[in-house]
Amino acid sequence: MATPLSPLDPRGAVLGDEVYATLSEAILDGTLPPGERLRDQDLAERLGVSRTPVREALQRLERSGLVEVSPNRYTRVSIPSEKLTADTEEFVMYTLGSCMRIALDRGSDDAVDVAIASMDAVIAASRADDHVSMRESSIGFFEHVVTATGNTAFLTMMREAEMAIRRNLAQWHPAIECPLRRTETYERLRGAMRARDGALAEALVRELLGFS
Repeated sequence: MATPLSPLDPRGAVLGDEVYATLSEAILDGTLPPGERLRDQDLAERLGVSRTPVREALQRLERSGLVEVSPNRYTRVSIPSEKLTADTEEFVMYTLGSCMRIALDRGSDDAVDVAIASMDAVIAASRADDHVSMRESSIGFFEHVVTATGNTAFLTMMREAEMAIRRNLAQWHPAIECPLRRTETYERLRGAMRARDGALAEALVRELLGFS
């Protein structure tokens, strides 16, 4: 549910990061809807901060694709398209597949165990055929797999891309429509991770995302 922007109290947080997180969530929940013009002075007043951290946050949001800028014309919330959704699904598939191989090849037992445990939420949502919970738990699973790689470049990429992935896949639906077959495939993926079989895990990711 959309909520009004209100002044921040960034105690213990870096102000620029706090502004970025707040604006990102406002875009995701519709407080700042697609196409809305963004003026740094107005946002700064609503958040109770100076214009500098707002400008920094808007630049970061532009890099992640949540905001688009036309010099001397406008800065606005970007408008998702079918192509952007398809491109994001493709990005997630290739990135998750690669990270899966790395994590299962050299990730610590603890990190891989956390990723496997997060798969349980995905399996439960799939069994209930709850697409919203599937999407949210799948993104969480993706984050845990990336973390398990221990790869700084992937971790940086995920930190910058997370909000865009969440927004761009807001209308995502599973490629395998049958809950029984889909859940069985997720369970096979969990087993492949437990066996540290990166090749099989990557193949199952492709199948689950409709790229097999």
